[in-house]
Amino acid sequence: MATNIEVLSFLRPNGGYVQVGQSYDGITFEPQCEPFTKAEYEAGFAAYDAWKAEQDAQMAAEKASATAKLEALGLTADDLKALGL
Repeated sequence: MATNIEVLSFLRPNGGYVQVGQSYDGITFEPQCEPFTKAEYEAGFAAYDAWKAEQDAQMAAEKASATAKLEALGLTADDLKALGL
């Protein structure tokens, strides 16, 4: 499950807020930051978890693709490590 800082960074990647404590009520938005609602904050936990799962799946697929390409060339990940790559 997402942490508060992960959700805040997901909703406002450029910052613009200060959070004291672990709840929405402890968030203070700086003037240049567009505030989000408590409902958006709470929904952000599920949205972050879904986004993170998608990112992890994409990374796993890319790794599998790279491994398949290496195997097609007759190489392994250990071969690349031995070459310093």
